[in-house]
Amino acid sequence: MVNDMSAKPQRAEKGQTWATFKRLWPYVLPYRTAFIISIVGMLIYGAVDAGMIWLVQPLIDSGLNEGRSEVLRMAPLIVVGMFLIRGSANFVSTYCLAWVSQKVVQNMRQLVFNKYLSLPVSYFDTQSTGDLISRITFDTEQVARASSSALVSMVRDGATVIGLLFIMFYQSWQLSLIFFMVGPVVAWVITIVSRRFRKVSKAIQLAMGGVTTASEQMIKGHKNVIAFGGQEIEAERFARINNLNRRHNMKLSAAQAISQPIIQIIGSGAIGVVLFVASFDSVLQTLTPGTFVTIIGSMMGLMQPMKHLTKVNADFQRGITAAHTVFAVLDKPDAADSGTHQVERVQGQLALNHVTFSYPNTNKEEPALRNVSLQVGAGQTLALVGRSGSGKSTISNLLPRFYDVTEGEVLLDGVNVNEYSLSNLRSQIAMVSQQVTLFNDSIANNIAYACDNCSREQIEAAAEAAYLMEFVRDLPEGLDTMVGENGILLSGGQRQRIAIARAILRDAPVLILDEATSALDTESERAIQAALDNLQRGRTSLVIAHRLSTIENADVIMVVDKGEVIERGSHAELLAKGGVYSQLHQMQFGDNE
Repeated sequence: MVNDMSAKPQRAEKGQTWATFKRLWPYVLPYRTAFIISIVGMLIYGAVDAGMIWLVQPLIDSGLNEGRSEVLRMAPLIVVGMFLIRGSANFVSTYCLAWVSQKVVQNMRQLVFNKYLSLPVSYFDTQSTGDLISRITFDTEQVARASSSALVSMVRDGATVIGLLFIMFYQSWQLSLIFFMVGPVVAWVITIVSRRFRKVSKAIQLAMGGVTTASEQMIKGHKNVIAFGGQEIEAERFARINNLNRRHNMKLSAAQAISQPIIQIIGSGAIGVVLFVASFDSVLQTLTPGTFVTIIGSMMGLMQPMKHLTKVNADFQRGITAAHTVFAVLDKPDAADSGTHQVERVQGQLALNHVTFSYPNTNKEEPALRNVSLQVGAGQTLALVGRSGSGKSTISNLLPRFYDVTEGEVLLDGVNVNEYSLSNLRSQIAMVSQQVTLFNDSIANNIAYACDNCSREQIEAAAEAAYLMEFVRDLPEGLDTMVGENGILLSGGQRQRIAIARAILRDAPVLILDEATSALDTESERAIQAALDNLQRGRTSLVIAHRLSTIENADVIMVVDKGEVIERGSHAELLAKGGVYSQLHQMQFGDNE
């Protein structure tokens, strides 16, 4: 029973390795010509190595024992010629296979990157940035190792082993059989070591994700780290993760280091037995000096490729493990996009009917939204106010289908948003969020992000409307000024103006403004608010605001608390009720009244 249970994981591992290897093959097929050339080159290389051992027998028996000088005279030319062939084959095979492997890795990286673009937002809520980056960088690089250096050694040294075994059996099959007695033992050692390699390789991948995550967090939060004096804490955190990665790599090195001498010791034992058997007179009479030296030379020659095969087994197992991890990402389901409804431009009527929503991997008994219903007419403005965490941003995330509702429905122009194709639905919406995302590009290109047909005049008009030109005119390169990574070279208010200009240029019928003026000073806020008022005319707007002064003119204001709408009405109506909205207004403006 115990043996049966232990056999099941082994069969599962073998099946997983073979399944992963089969999935890698289609990535190689487009480059099969170069791949076949590299395989032929490796086989020639291995055959030449075996051929060098083959030459020993005629050199000793014919050249030395029989004194045939012409054999010795031809030997230098043959040796030099074989090394020329060997060197050429090595170059062709190594270069072609490296080209194929880099093409494979390039394609896999692109596929993983494209997959990230199509995955639902909820997937990224549960993954660290470091792990996601590690899939594209470290894991795919391990696949390159498996498909280049490891495969080169496996095929080339494998060909050498086959050639040497053929020579041994041709010269004396009786003595060669003795060497074959160690075959099952060597295979058993390699199986045990391979299983260890796979296990440790998986741990190394996780550790590398931790290294990337710790580095990324420190770099992004560098100002906070030094401001709060957290350098020592971050250094210790990284040291722990870095040491864990080192320990896993040392485990891999230890398994690799011990497997090589074990296999060589087993092989040397076989050679010792052959030498002992060859000492018997009955065996000696069947061997010539050249034959005996050739057999021993072949056995000695087998030690080096066997050592290489054991060594590259680590790289191969790491590559297979990494490929399995990459394929696990590629197998993730894309964001649901089964809708077929498409319109050129919606009117903008919004409605939520009895919507309940819980974020994935959270307590379903305490949903982020609970039985929320609302309606906004085309061209109207709906403002959402409430404490942090009350569910305001969650409502805005449901409209572009960053998340799908748990219960109820979200309607746009009376059509369930699930019935729209995702690209068409999101093309109807422009967003300005509290956390502005800018790319390491010029101001102009950030404004025109994903806008293929925007002219320079349109970009400049959007910048004017967002009051960007007030500070852009003072920059040496104007709109062509680089903003740095995520706009690090600009202030928070300047970054938000770029985001607003981007929304203006998009000219979408539905606007989502999530604390769009939160990073602006009072003077800038007044200017931007004027631009937003112009932008909102004729468009349906969903405004999430903390400053109540920015939403006084909204058609409908809703107060959200703990995922429920507790008050709704116009600014004047809510003030007259004397409820939560009135209290919030009093807190912000009471001192001035």
